[in-house]
Amino acid sequence: MNSIVNYLKIGKATDLSGRYYTIYRLLEILPGFLSIFSLLVLIILSYFEPVWVAYFIIAFDVYWLLLVLYLAIFLIGSYYQLQKGLRVNWRLACQKLKDKQFDSSDIAAKCLARQGVSTDDLWQLIILPNYNESLEIIRSSLISLLKDGYPPARMIIALAMEERAGTAAHERAAAIQQEFAQQFGHFIITWHPDHLPGELKGKGANQAWSARVIKKEIIDREQLDYSKILVSVFDIDTVVYPGYFFALTYKFLSVDDPYHASYQPVPVYHNNIWNSPFFSRVAAASNTFWQMIMQIRQESLVTYSSHSMTWKALVEIGFWSTANVSEDSRIFWHCLMYYNGHYRVEPINYKVSMDVTCDQNYLKTAKSLYKQQRRWAWGGENIPYLLFNTAQRWKNKGFDKKRVVGHIFIQIYGFYSWATNALIIAVIGWLPLFLGGNRFNSMVLSGNLPMITQNLMSIAMIGLILSGVISVLLLPPRPKKYTVLKNIIIFVEWAFVPITIIIFGAIPCLEAQIRLMFGKYMGFSVTPKSR
Repeated sequence: MNSIVNYLKIGKATDLSGRYYTIYRLLEILPGFLSIFSLLVLIILSYFEPVWVAYFIIAFDVYWLLLVLYLAIFLIGSYYQLQKGLRVNWRLACQKLKDKQFDSSDIAAKCLARQGVSTDDLWQLIILPNYNESLEIIRSSLISLLKDGYPPARMIIALAMEERAGTAAHERAAAIQQEFAQQFGHFIITWHPDHLPGELKGKGANQAWSARVIKKEIIDREQLDYSKILVSVFDIDTVVYPGYFFALTYKFLSVDDPYHASYQPVPVYHNNIWNSPFFSRVAAASNTFWQMIMQIRQESLVTYSSHSMTWKALVEIGFWSTANVSEDSRIFWHCLMYYNGHYRVEPINYKVSMDVTCDQNYLKTAKSLYKQQRRWAWGGENIPYLLFNTAQRWKNKGFDKKRVVGHIFIQIYGFYSWATNALIIAVIGWLPLFLGGNRFNSMVLSGNLPMITQNLMSIAMIGLILSGVISVLLLPPRPKKYTVLKNIIIFVEWAFVPITIIIFGAIPCLEAQIRLMFGKYMGFSVTPKSR
């Protein structure tokens, strides 16, 4: 069992040796190979067999149109569910569970009630990893926790600092300690040492260190019941909307098998939405919409950024990996493998707000946004992780092959389409006209190809219009210094999506896959936050 657990902590191929290293390296090559091979084949065939490519492009455009309409339906459904969830008084809903005013068929709630788990004795542990964020950002996150409405006396707050941040970080931590330490049930500042062997400098290592300190200094010392603690790991810029922890509590108390689940709210990027560059707003809103769609398609839902899970599960798996970049999704894959496929993500129809990427000027913001998207695309490192560990656990008794294999195909398809779809439509689709020569351009098909593509993409604009409308509907209250014209501008900005999904989507994703393909492993880059 120990060797299997070690495999679950793998960050990259160099963590292994011998034939296992070779196998893992081949699996790391796979995502980039699929993307590059597909694009190269289409480019080559555009010269030698332009008719084939033309028919492929037409079929692909039809597929893209159907996909856009399909996702638009899910987006509308998710928006409706989110608005419905925001209207619910989750404190009252939790009170009804406490008073056992739930439906007699609600087996999950009755089961937890029998185990003695209720709203009154649940602890909320919130870990806030950060590196070099300002007092303003740290303070706004903590203030939102106090305003949430959940009893602060039942909260354990851990500000996870990095020693390498230097003297200024200690001064900020001291100021936060003085202001907030007495306002919560427990408040602790942890300091993650630098240069620990085998660690990658990033969030995962910091929050894993913090969790171990919390376990020793608070949870075990106070003899708190592991089964009565929910842990939320929030990016330091996360601002919770009032009622989030009651919504989380209700979900935990009302779902089946709650200890084998993580809990995912909808991330919106509203903290600095009004004064951020347009391309950052569009990229952030696109990410929000993707997460909203995944909320409806629960079989595809994976933990992302700020999310919650049970302390019991976190301790059982040995906390976060300290050797990989994509720690927010890796924790789910780790749990999925550890529990032989019997783990899932439960959507919470509630939102938490974070910062849109915003630096000192447009150029620096564009560079920071590109790096952020590349880091997110580095989540493709989980594909070799899943394939390798699935092979190791395939013969385990009770291993849910169907669920795990389904997740693997969704991940491979997702990262492949992320890297290639926009390039196929915007670039590859025109190559037969330029590389096909006279033999292709003299055909009726060459004249029809641009017209067919234009017509199909025009219909697909329905998706962009819908996205623009929902982005405006989701906006927080407009600051007084802006007029309604700002709302109109934010709607019109969606016209730039065809450009942004290439510059801040396909290209950084392709770069991440090529880096992984050649073993040029990435480190964790911190996105600058400015308000």
